[in-house]
Amino acid sequence: MSETAGPPKIFDRALLRWRLRRALSKGAPDFLMTRAADDLLDRLLTVKREFPRALDLGSPSEHFAQAVVASGRARPLRASGHAGDLIIDEEAPPFAPGSFDLIVSGMSLQWVNDLPGALAQARRMLAPDGLFLACLAGGASLVELRAALAQAEEEITGGASPRVSPFVDVRDMGGLLQRAGFALPVADVDSFTLRYESIFGLMKDLRAMGAANILVKRSRKPLRRDVVARAAQIYAERFCDADGRVRASFEIVWASGWAPHESQQKPAKPGSAKMSLEDAMKSTRESDA
Repeated sequence: MSETAGPPKIFDRALLRWRLRRALSKGAPDFLMTRAADDLLDRLLTVKREFPRALDLGSPSEHFAQAVVASGRARPLRASGHAGDLIIDEEAPPFAPGSFDLIVSGMSLQWVNDLPGALAQARRMLAPDGLFLACLAGGASLVELRAALAQAEEEITGGASPRVSPFVDVRDMGGLLQRAGFALPVADVDSFTLRYESIFGLMKDLRAMGAANILVKRSRKPLRRDVVARAAQIYAERFCDADGRVRASFEIVWASGWAPHESQQKPAKPGSAKMSLEDAMKSTRESDA
């Protein structure tokens, strides 16, 4: 019998856990998690119900758990591979089906090797009518840094190696949620720009957050100084504002969905409309006349 191949190993998750532990111990910059946690609180406050059993899955800090508590909806269990009430493998969580009424996850799922599988696991762990709310880094994040590093390395060494992790596109997230079995799936994005004195400030923040390169196929050689210097020049030339500061794009993709339940709103069946599109347009034209 031949074994079925598992998902490709994109990320070195052991290295990720080590870097996150070190970053947290040194007081990592938390501007992304603070922004995401504020958004999570707003989203929870629009849901007029409580969630007695809640899980914070994989979030690298306490920000998401604190937002859930602040919402008054629950006091979640924190579980991740590096910190929390339980130390687990987020790619294979050890919880039984239907264990939770609410699962949140903040800026963690972008580093799983099998995102469709992780979403399916979250769906499995939810009780009927349970809510899943997660955010992760989006595909437009750090586009300037990617471009500058790739161009500099190509110019100086004759070839570019991957230096920034690939992130999910919001246009794909809705389909992934449906594929995982969520009802009423919604995907949206929070896009914003931060500004730095130079590329070096941005790279310093990324290292301090434990968000440096963890790709399995990353180059094991450190970036050459001449490559970094050229990348800084390119960044300043292409992505600089009038005051000399450079831009860094960030994108937080939000994903939400419910475990199916008979009480939920159902989409209308094809052909069940009371009025045809042609009649609706005719009615509109007559009302405008």
